[in-house]
Amino acid sequence: MEKLGTDRLREMSPEELSRQLRDLNEEMFNLRVRRSLQPPDNPLLLRTLRRQMARVRTIMHEVHAKDDVGRVS
Repeated sequence: MEKLGTDRLREMSPEELSRQLRDLNEEMFNLRVRRSLQPPDNPLLLRTLRRQMARVRTIMHEVHAKDDVGRVS
């Protein structure tokens, strides 16, 4: 998993952000399945994934809000 900073996320298009969120969701699912079968190698990885997903969602909301403000004016 590559940690993306907010600057790099803000440079992404909405389609790229959606793809990134989908990839993170898949990774989270796979990690939870592996965790149910055996103890995780890195228990903090779940927290890291959750936070990264929150970053992506926040940027997506910022982009959406900026688009909405532009349409109203």
